[in-house]
Amino acid sequence: MSLFTAPYLIPEKLESRAATFENPTGARGAGGSEASPLGPGRKGSAVQHVHDGETVMLTDIEGPGTIRHIWITTHDKPHLLRGARIRIFWEGQAHASVELPLGEFFGFAHGRARAFQSVFHSVSSAKGMNCWLPMPFTQRARIEFTNLSGARLPLFYQVDYTLGDEHPDNVGRLHASFRRENPTTLGEDFEILPRRSGRIRFLGCVLGVRPLDPLWWGEGEMKAWIDGDETLPTIVGTGSEDYVGHAFGIQDEDFLHHGCAWRQNDDPANTGAVSLYRWHLADPIFCQQDLRIAIQQIGHRPTYKAKTIDEYKAELYERQDDWSAAAFWYEATPSQPIEPCAEPALCLADLGEAESS
Repeated sequence: MSLFTAPYLIPEKLESRAATFENPTGARGAGGSEASPLGPGRKGSAVQHVHDGETVMLTDIEGPGTIRHIWITTHDKPHLLRGARIRIFWEGQAHASVELPLGEFFGFAHGRARAFQSVFHSVSSAKGMNCWLPMPFTQRARIEFTNLSGARLPLFYQVDYTLGDEHPDNVGRLHASFRRENPTTLGEDFEILPRRSGRIRFLGCVLGVRPLDPLWWGEGEMKAWIDGDETLPTIVGTGSEDYVGHAFGIQDEDFLHHGCAWRQNDDPANTGAVSLYRWHLADPIFCQQDLRIAIQQIGHRPTYKAKTIDEYKAELYERQDDWSAAAFWYEATPSQPIEPCAEPALCLADLGEAESS
């Protein structure tokens, strides 16, 4: 029984802590240690400016424990929200198990989002960004922030966590990776999660799509190859907008487990860029050996003459677009390195072409 589902529990062993710039280790009795002109403990170091190319440590915690909430804000500019990165290291591993652009870590693509809420994230209109994913660890958790945006940025943050949690050694640690293809390869599926070995619970993904032609882009089906699947996968959906819980195109609507965090314009043809998310909390995807997740790149070229299903199928075509994906999953440690995050130039390319109207 969790603290979330049973809020009346008051565990004897748990300690509540928070890490900020004034207390990055969350040490007991050390909050607000910096001084301002108002005196000691009076908002002395709420913010730091992080220069381009600089990495700052947000927290380094000795476990066991659970990170329960991360809040961050900075200027609401796409190149900052896509160019800065979050890296999380578990249990003393040398490689990061989470490496995502800042926006994708908080549930949105293209560095753009209106105010929205999902089961794992909440983002205000001024980019107060919250992540509520539970992140257990048994020995050590370290979080880094790296600015690769090309400009200096102000950074405010708080990491809320508990110490003393009792976790088995094989508890799932959060893993997340980011990839982008601009453009995708004609006739090939875009990989959301390249094949990963081990026991995995796939949590879901944040998808960014920038269509490169004016026709409907979203006929491609999500596919999951599970535990030895080769040619044909075990799970296949019915379409891109269907995978994120929408229908007949993308609507500018967000829900707990699925939805759209931002849409470029109100064009009913859905020709603008979109930021989408799909969380598999209520409908989990598990594997015991290996897992691969991808989505087809298929469009629809309407002739307005189709009367039958076969005539409709004849209007489908292979296409190329600009796709990005942040995949989230749990797996035990020690774990293999995740796929390298897309290079800064690729992360930041063409953001200006996703201007809101």
